[in-house]
Amino acid sequence: MKLHFRKFGQGQPMIILHGLFGQSDNWNSLGKQFAESGFEVYVVDQRNHGLSPHSDEWSFQFMSDDLAELIKDNNLRNVILIGHSLGGKTVMLYTLQNPSRVDKLIVADIAPKYYPPHHQSVLAGLNAVDFNTVKTRREAEDILTAHLPDFGTRQFLLKNIYWKEDGKLDWRFNLKVISENMENVGADIPQSDSVDVPALFIRGANSNYILDEDIDTIQELFPRMMLGTIEGAGHWVHAEKPKEFFESVINFVK
Repeated sequence: MKLHFRKFGQGQPMIILHGLFGQSDNWNSLGKQFAESGFEVYVVDQRNHGLSPHSDEWSFQFMSDDLAELIKDNNLRNVILIGHSLGGKTVMLYTLQNPSRVDKLIVADIAPKYYPPHHQSVLAGLNAVDFNTVKTRREAEDILTAHLPDFGTRQFLLKNIYWKEDGKLDWRFNLKVISENMENVGADIPQSDSVDVPALFIRGANSNYILDEDIDTIQELFPRMMLGTIEGAGHWVHAEKPKEFFESVINFVK
C-alpha cells in the first residue's frame, strides 16, 4: 500500500509514524525541527489514517509491510525509525524483520507486549457521532464530551474531521475497520530473535504504558536498548514535552 507522507530536509533518512487515531500532521513541527538538524524526515500517515488509503486489512504485519514498501520505493538506507504508540509497535516489528535496514530505533511510550482493550470510551464517543445528522465540528464535540471528559483527547480526535464532500463531514481515519479490529492494536509483537539495533524507548513519567517490569521483555528483543523517562508527560510524550522529547532523540541519534 502506498502511504501518504510529507518530506522535510536532507540527510540521513528519518521516518516518523503516529499513533492510533493520529496523523502525520501531529508530527509536522517536530519533523521540521529534525530536518533542521540535518535529517531527511518523512512524516507518514499509516493505513486507515490521515490521507493514506483505507483498507479492511489492518494489523501490525500489514503496517510493517507498508513501511517496508515506503522504504523500498524511496530507496532509503540506514534509516532512523521513530514511532509513537501504534506507530511504535509498527517500527518495532519492521526492525525485528529488517534489522539491516535500520540504523537506530526510537519508540515513544509503548512496549512490545499485549495490551488489553482500553479504548472503549473513545470508540463509543466516535461511533456516537452520526455525520448524516451532525453538520458542524461543534456538534461533534458536544457528542464526544458526553463520552470523553478529557479536553486534550477530544481536541486530538477532532483534528481528524474534514469535509468529505459538500455539506458532509467525516473522520479521516477508517472508524469502521478500526472499531472491528481494535483487538489487533493491543496485540503483542511476536517473539523473535533479538536484533543488534540501538533502540531508545521514551516513556512519559505519568503514563503506564511502559512499566519497569516491561524492561526485561524489551531487552530480550532489543538488547542495545536505552530507556528515557520524561517528567511531567503522559502517553502523548512528544506533544506534551516536545523540547525534552526532541533533545532525547537528538542526543541518541547524534
